[in-house]
Amino acid sequence: MPPATADSPQVQALVSYLEHEAQPMIVLDPDYNILAANTAYQRQFGTADRPYLGHKCYRVSHHYDLPCDQAGEHCPMKRAFELKGPDRVLHIHHTPRGPEHVDVELRPILDGEHRVVAYVERLTTVRHASARPRQAGLVGRSAAFNAALEAVQRVARSQLPVLLLGESGTGKELFARAVHEASDRHDGPFVVVDCSGLPETLFESELFGHERGAFTGAQHRKQGLVETAAGGTLFLDEIGDVPLGMQVKLLRLIESGTFRRVGATETQQADFRLVAATHKPLLQMVAEGSFRQDLYYRIAAFPIHLPPLRDRSADIPMLVDSFLQRGARTGQRIAVQAAAMARLQAYDWPGNIRELRNVLDRARLFADDGVVRPEHLPDWLNAAARPDAATPAPAPGDAELRRLLADGRLSRREMAARLGLSERTLYRRLKTLGLG
Repeated sequence: MPPATADSPQVQALVSYLEHEAQPMIVLDPDYNILAANTAYQRQFGTADRPYLGHKCYRVSHHYDLPCDQAGEHCPMKRAFELKGPDRVLHIHHTPRGPEHVDVELRPILDGEHRVVAYVERLTTVRHASARPRQAGLVGRSAAFNAALEAVQRVARSQLPVLLLGESGTGKELFARAVHEASDRHDGPFVVVDCSGLPETLFESELFGHERGAFTGAQHRKQGLVETAAGGTLFLDEIGDVPLGMQVKLLRLIESGTFRRVGATETQQADFRLVAATHKPLLQMVAEGSFRQDLYYRIAAFPIHLPPLRDRSADIPMLVDSFLQRGARTGQRIAVQAAAMARLQAYDWPGNIRELRNVLDRARLFADDGVVRPEHLPDWLNAAARPDAATPAPAPGDAELRRLLADGRLSRREMAARLGLSERTLYRRLKTLGLG
């Protein structure tokens, strides 16, 4: 059977079927051409000035001239062809709203002789992370960040416990919230338990609640955080700090799905999805006897390693822009001079994103004219920067920005959309480069 074409009966039948799907879906031939798309795709990704039917998927989604695998990315079509089965990957696509994280699932259509004649691609936009600067939430587009985000997408719809591992300041609570928001429990509560901030004497009462008169000072029945999380997600932050005496009770909660309030005899049924996080080496703690092995294996069904900021330095300009947006007064615009940005990208950030945010909050106070310069950064940061930081490195997209300006055919609004920036961010970038 020859490969499918746009007007072939197979494609028409597929499109008729896909029209009932709420998710955006397209049909591709083995040569990467988009043959058809359902209404959901047309609404979310199609625009009148960006035709897609008959065009290569990698040109429409990535603006590449070559397939993804030849441009240094994972190509689901190549893998699906090899497997003769589905493949899934997280990509950053160009959309009418700018660059976005998109979860791509590709399934081959086989003929009677097990040959691939077409592919069906399902696209799910990731709403809980941004590939552009934004006021709140997860921000990034580096390979290390995308790998962690892809793991979140894979596990979110299951009920498996998730263990987030990473250094302090890597955004574990934001990733935990992303798991919750992408799960079937997203309409339920997201309850945070700070395990490092609870003394052992209060831990059981805070987690399970207590009855009136259970101990001195317990004048009323109190609902615990486990009950508060019913129907949603319970996030145990810094679980490595849970005292050994409480670990057995936590294990019983996870294994049986039941608990008792302090001072009660009645057993309560728990209903939560567990996400835990720690910066501590739990396996080493297990070997040393300070963390229960059975508890570790209950919480570590799906570990996700969160990258330190030094492994995602390409995200720093985007994070900087986001933090400056979040703390700016109405109408205030703050740019970062290229030399200062180079210093920020050259530093190793042992405190990770939390440390970066603190440095920017300080630098903002010195940027009287709206531009952060190297002298506005802490002395220890400038001293710790690598020698090559003295040469300002162009921010991602600067070369493309200069090319579009020289071309002169796009308005500032169109230019911002092409680069995946807000107009305000574009003007700040132009000002920093001396082109505004």
